[in-house]
Amino acid sequence: MARSSVPRVPNLPSLLKSKIYKTGQTRGADDDVIFQNRVSRNSTVLVPYSHWAKAYVLPEGEEAFENGFICLISPDTFFGTPGIERELAEYDLELGQNALVFYETRSQWDRFNPERRGWTPASSRRPPLNGQYVARVPGLTAIEGGERISRGFNTTANKGAGIRLYEYAGTPTIRAARDQLEALFWLCEDALSIVIENDMLEADALRRKAHILAVCEEAGNLDRQRLEANRILDSAGKTVCPLCLERLSGAGFFNKVRQAEGREVSDLTVTQVMTLPPGLPSF
Repeated sequence: MARSSVPRVPNLPSLLKSKIYKTGQTRGADDDVIFQNRVSRNSTVLVPYSHWAKAYVLPEGEEAFENGFICLISPDTFFGTPGIERELAEYDLELGQNALVFYETRSQWDRFNPERRGWTPASSRRPPLNGQYVARVPGLTAIEGGERISRGFNTTANKGAGIRLYEYAGTPTIRAARDQLEALFWLCEDALSIVIENDMLEADALRRKAHILAVCEEAGNLDRQRLEANRILDSAGKTVCPLCLERLSGAGFFNKVRQAEGREVSDLTVTQVMTLPPGLPSF
């Protein structure tokens, strides 16, 4: 088979590539919560039953969540609603298939204890979920036996049941957002000199810039008039700070912010916004 004659798009410097890539991921979860940490925004979505019962509509343009969903029902709702199984069925939900009872308080755990009911904590994000419930109950030192209760999706290889509803984005949206962010980097006044300083060849940088801008233009994601109206670009088409309208430096995409002692978080991704000092040449 003949090799493709389409020229390869040059790679970005690794730090810039990593930061742009991570915009398509969620983060912020830890062992005490039910949400996954550092996963794609098209991961399994956790939908509160209150949203589903209000005929929740999927994000515009999305026919379905790409990696499925799990509907979370509070014990108070599940055990306090007569004919709950019939009600769930009306919404195409079934406990243990695409819905779980979610325990969050000690009171819920004590009143509706799932272990006494012979229930199993869920362990799969795909139907069947291999259980009927999941629990994240904080510890209480004021009472005997008040240890933290964490059941379901709490193993090293399977931490977290999914992502928050508002964090979800489909693959096309994630891809378009990354392209648009990269385009805004290339429209920083000093972007070319910055990537050259970070070991990218000038010819490769120019090819990469032209490619990304063309991709965004074709997709309708580089409406310069709209971006200027929203204080993202200035009248010359350069990326600016929406607050002070000073032109931004591409160097901000390569800076790592030092974390405060005692509050260090591994693999923290923060970009420091930098404005250009006066007198720098345009590219």
